[in-house]
Amino acid sequence: MNTKVEKVENNKVKLEITVSAQDFQEALKKSYNKNVGKFNIPGFRKGKAPMAIIEKYYGIGVFYEDAVQFVCDDTYPKAIEENNLDPVDYPEIDIVQIDKNKDFIYTATVTVKPEVKLGEYKGVEVEKVEYKVSDEDVDTELNLMRDKNARILTKEGKIENGDIAVIDFEGFIDGVPFEGGKADNYQLTIGSGTFIPGFEDQLVGVAAGNTVDVNVTFPEDYHEESLKGKPALFKVTVKEVKYKELPELDDEFAKDVSEFDTLDELKQDIRKKLEEENALKAKKEYEDKVINKVVEAAEVDIPDVMIEKEIDFMINDFSYRLKYQGLDIKKYAELIGTTVEGLREQFKEPAKQRVKNKLVLEAIAKAENIKASEDEIEKRAEEIAKYYGSKDLEKMKEAILMTEKNIIEDEIVNNKVIDFVVESSKAI
Repeated sequence: MNTKVEKVENNKVKLEITVSAQDFQEALKKSYNKNVGKFNIPGFRKGKAPMAIIEKYYGIGVFYEDAVQFVCDDTYPKAIEENNLDPVDYPEIDIVQIDKNKDFIYTATVTVKPEVKLGEYKGVEVEKVEYKVSDEDVDTELNLMRDKNARILTKEGKIENGDIAVIDFEGFIDGVPFEGGKADNYQLTIGSGTFIPGFEDQLVGVAAGNTVDVNVTFPEDYHEESLKGKPALFKVTVKEVKYKELPELDDEFAKDVSEFDTLDELKQDIRKKLEEENALKAKKEYEDKVINKVVEAAEVDIPDVMIEKEIDFMINDFSYRLKYQGLDIKKYAELIGTTVEGLREQFKEPAKQRVKNKLVLEAIAKAENIKASEDEIEKRAEEIAKYYGSKDLEKMKEAILMTEKNIIEDEIVNNKVIDFVVESSKAI
C-alpha cells in the first residue's frame, strides 16, 4: 500500500491510496466467497460455480462492490494511522482506477481535527469572588424548612395572598373554549405567579362556593403561539380555601426536622453547609473564568461537522431528559413556539463553544504531555463499577474498561488539564 496526502482545505485532506494488484485480487476472491451462493449457473449447483465461470457469465464487475469495501476497510485506517491524521467525519471515497489486473487506486477525502494555536494558558490572571453567608441566608433556609413541614388547613372566609385556592376553571377566547384552558380541583397558591399575570390577583377576596369571571390577556411571549397577546375570559369556581400553618421556630422544631436538640445547633449546621456550598460555587466559577480566558486566547478554525455532531449530542441528551417529564423533543419545541431545527439553531453557539473548549484542553494536554496512567484509568473504572452496585466488581470493571476506556481516559486527562491551568493561574 502506498499513500499520498494532499491538503485540500483548512481542515480537509485527500489521501490517494494505491493497493497492489495482488492485494486487490485477494479482495476479489473474498468477494467471490461472500457472493457465490447468489448465482445460478447452468451445470453447477447453486453456490458451487467457480469464480472464472461467474466472471464469464456476469463480468468481473459483479465482485467489485464488496472487493472495494474490503480493501477500503483494510487500508484506510492504516493510511490514517501512518500519516498521524485524526478524522472527525466519515471519508468521501472516489475510485481512481479499478481493474482486476492492475493496482487499485482510490482517494479518501476527509475532515480532520483542526490545529489549535494556543494563547497564554499559564499564569492567567482572573478575579476571584468569595460568597459570604449572611443571617438572612440562614433564615431563608429555615423558612424553607418551615414551609416544607407546614400543615395545610381549610379556612373559612375569603382568599388572601398566600392562601391555596382549590378551583375549577375554564378559559374562553371570543366565547370559545380553547385547548388546555380547563381544569378541575386545581390547587393554586395565590401570589405564586403560577398563572398568567392578573389571574391570581382577581381571586383575592373571593370566598369558597363563589364563581367569578377572571379577565386576563396572554403575554406576547407566551409559549403557545395561538394564545400570544389574546384577551381571555376564565370562569372560575372557588371550591375550597386552604392555608399553611407554619411551625414555630424553636428547639422542638429543630428536634423534629434534624438530629439537633436546639435551634442554635440547627442554625450553625445550616450556616456550615451554606459556607461549603458557597466555597464550591466560588471554586467552580473561578475555574470557569480561568478556562474561558484560556480558551478565548486560543485560535482554532472549527469544522462545521464537529459543531453539527456536538449539536446532535446536545439534542439527544436533551431529548433523553425530556422523556422523564413525559415530553418528546417535537412537543417541547411546539410548546415554546419553535421547531427541532429552531432548537438546533439555538444550540449552535453553545455547541461551538463546547467544541472549542475540548480542542483547546486537548492541545494543552499535548503541549504539556499530560496523560492518564493505567492505574488511574483502572481506579476510575472501579469507582464507576461501585456506583453501578455490581455484585461482581471485578467483572463489571473489566466490562467498563472494554467499552468505556477511551472515555475514562479523556475524562482523567481533561480534569488534569483543568487542574494544571487553574493551579498556575493568579487570583486578583
